[in-house]
Amino acid sequence: MRPFEIQHIDHIVLRVQDLPRAVAFYRDVLGCTVARERPSLGMVHLHAGTSMIDLVAVDGKLGTPGGPAAGAQGRNLEHLCLRVEPFDVEQLRAHLQMHAVELRGKPENNFGAEGDGLSVYLYDPDGNGVELKGPASDCGCS
Repeated sequence: MRPFEIQHIDHIVLRVQDLPRAVAFYRDVLGCTVARERPSLGMVHLHAGTSMIDLVAVDGKLGTPGGPAAGAQGRNLEHLCLRVEPFDVEQLRAHLQMHAVELRGKPENNFGAEGDGLSVYLYDPDGNGVELKGPASDCGCS
């Protein structure tokens, strides 16, 4: 028996090549808000709903030990998923296009923490995958 239970993901940390560019993407395109900036560490903490996304410059104090930046041959992670509401594919597409961000493929039903529901995929400026997921539906998906 464990003396604890996991409640939710508190935060993720992404190593990025251009910290201001990454902050602008997560803030201006996806709607995160800056919680704290830590220039001495090359790090910015962003609110993402009830969780956080921490961005670390690959050439900063915390990023350097991780080696070279992710690229075409390797990434920091496969993708992160952000649950969003409302979930209107055409409004999402229009908003992303205003920021020169394209969706990867067509919307599809995927399984997540709340169950099956529609989601779309895109890349951040460093090539990290981002899934924007709508509410669970009773689609009976698998």
